[in-house]
Amino acid sequence: MAGSGRKSLLAFVTGAPIGCLGGLIGLGGAEFRLPVLVGLFRYTARQAVAFNLAVSLVTLISSLIFRLPKIAVSDLVNDIPIILAFIAGGMFGAYSGANYSKHLSERALEKVILVLLVGIGILLLVESFHPIVSGGIPMALPVAIIVGVIFGIGIGIVSSLLGVAGGELIIPTLILVFGLDIKVAGTASILISLPTVLIGMIRHGSNGAYKQRTELKDLVLPMGIGSIIGSFIGGMLIGYVSSSLLKLVLGAILIASAVKMFKKALKKEAVTVTLP
Repeated sequence: MAGSGRKSLLAFVTGAPIGCLGGLIGLGGAEFRLPVLVGLFRYTARQAVAFNLAVSLVTLISSLIFRLPKIAVSDLVNDIPIILAFIAGGMFGAYSGANYSKHLSERALEKVILVLLVGIGILLLVESFHPIVSGGIPMALPVAIIVGVIFGIGIGIVSSLLGVAGGELIIPTLILVFGLDIKVAGTASILISLPTVLIGMIRHGSNGAYKQRTELKDLVLPMGIGSIIGSFIGGMLIGYVSSSLLKLVLGAILIASAVKMFKKALKKEAVTVTLP
């Protein structure tokens, strides 16, 4: 089998189980793809982030298509101002994050990614013991819109730096701060993430991340297809797997994987520093 064929097959084979895990916990699985792109496919952190964004976009579009028949527009009407505020902030944050990452050295970017992935892993561990339930923080609509923009900016920056859709941060924020129902928060998260990811991709593309079109065909497309199939299967298995136990296990796996995948890079930097 040709090299590109092997890569495509490997991309599909790794994308499917990651998508399945994401479907089980209601996320796109991008945080689990990133260590794989760095550790298994040997991409640099900068390349991995850009390709992760592209796969995230494919996964988000398919998720929205799957959810459309189940979406009650009336459930979202009251929350439209908050959703729009998040979108505005997220787009600005994604633009700024991609621009900022361009000026970071590869080693500095690796450290930022490591910290953020470990942080998300810890968040999953905490959620496994304390499921997110909240009536939100009482605030007037103008204040809520401002708060939404601020949170959107922060999540947009993280999204662009990691190449993730940001659902693992958006959903808890919508529930804890704004009191959205978890099902509404899941749908809102997709609507918020789509333009955020798109802006991040455009900025990374302008930085030259997608110059090699063959990578989109050999990696992004098959990994995206695998993620779609996996997320569909994961969604079907939700009723058979404990959400709390799954988050506990996946949080631990994410932390261990992130540390392991970036360990060599950090060691390499330490050796370089000690050389005369």
